[in-house]
Amino acid sequence: MRNFRAQVVAVSAALALTACSSSAAPELLKADGVSQVTVERADYETQLLQYRNSALALGTALLDNGGEGGNGNVISSPGSLLIALSMLRAGASGETAAELDRVLGLPEEGRDEGMNALLQSLQKFDGDPGSVDEDNPPRTPVMHVANGLFVDKNVPTGPDYLKTLGLHYGTGVYPVEFRDEAATGPALDAWVDKNTGGRIKKAPAGYDPENTFSLLNALYFASAWEVPFDPAGTADSPFTKADGEEITVATMNNLAEMVYSEGPGWQAVDLPYAEGFVMRLVLPATTSTGNSWNIGAAELSEVADSLDGGVPEMVEISLPKWDHKSSFDLRKVFESLGLQETLSTDKDFDNIQPGMVITQAAQAANITVAEKGTVAAAVTQINGEASSAPPMPDHEIHFDRPFHYQIVHAETGLSLFMGKVADPR
Repeated sequence: MRNFRAQVVAVSAALALTACSSSAAPELLKADGVSQVTVERADYETQLLQYRNSALALGTALLDNGGEGGNGNVISSPGSLLIALSMLRAGASGETAAELDRVLGLPEEGRDEGMNALLQSLQKFDGDPGSVDEDNPPRTPVMHVANGLFVDKNVPTGPDYLKTLGLHYGTGVYPVEFRDEAATGPALDAWVDKNTGGRIKKAPAGYDPENTFSLLNALYFASAWEVPFDPAGTADSPFTKADGEEITVATMNNLAEMVYSEGPGWQAVDLPYAEGFVMRLVLPATTSTGNSWNIGAAELSEVADSLDGGVPEMVEISLPKWDHKSSFDLRKVFESLGLQETLSTDKDFDNIQPGMVITQAAQAANITVAEKGTVAAAVTQINGEASSAPPMPDHEIHFDRPFHYQIVHAETGLSLFMGKVADPR
């Protein structure tokens, strides 16, 4: 059995994987000689625009779904979902690959390279989420992106797939045994906890020992505003809900330079963080029935086109404080998008694992917005099961010391030959 396992792992890691062990986590494998390649952002402007629009469509689908636990409030991460789906697409083929490209509007050429350019742009602000004082968000933003892949030790994982994830996504591979929930469950949770600075403690998809594949993306963001809100200016102010009910909420007030735009049915600003990022705020027009929330991906793309590269102006802004969290069953979101083949295929992910089917997909996200800045985190998880996975043994026996043997006639139980092996040479 040990030789069988060694052969399976060898197939899974045919890139000559080398190990970096850690006592607190499963063994992390990296492809020997394979590291994330550097690409020129300027060569992939078309792909980056397509990814921007894809994220807007995914975000709209997440908001339409509404998630769970938000009481009408929703916080999602279309960026995290886009990265995770791009990692999945890297191993897809056939109709599933075509469906993902069509529904998500992914680039026809330079798909993985374009995502690499996007990730490298974000990595300029990488930092340790665990080092952030969230009560005092940093002036230099922390934008931490982590991609992880947990695969069952007993199931072959495509070497070309692993190579693509290493070259363009910087993804390490964690070989585990999913049937060993006592070890693998905490390992998944520890990965999530570490890469979100403790804001999300557990992997969002429920644990299933039948899985053989778990793909994860984590995003963590923390930054001070370019111009902080003065806490002395925060006051209770009225807020009218969509159903017309008026409530009182703690509201921040400021006068600062920011890019402002407006269009049919909306006003918007890009509220700047200290460096590199903005919070894009879109205010729908009011109607006789309250706020009109019918802002879709096309309208959001229009808002983005209007604000991108705009000239800052002095804007008086009042903005409530909030601290929200949401969770999503992404399979429902995928269904709403029309990703039927992606959810049902048992052959188009063979490049990842033989006969793999998607079993679970989930996202958890949270955000805290206050006078000093913003802290937010999200984790997207897509799990799969190799339907042709080798069976797990009930027992193990290794003949690595002197042993006895017989040749027995099965029908009569007659021992025809009997011996012992003291030295097999």
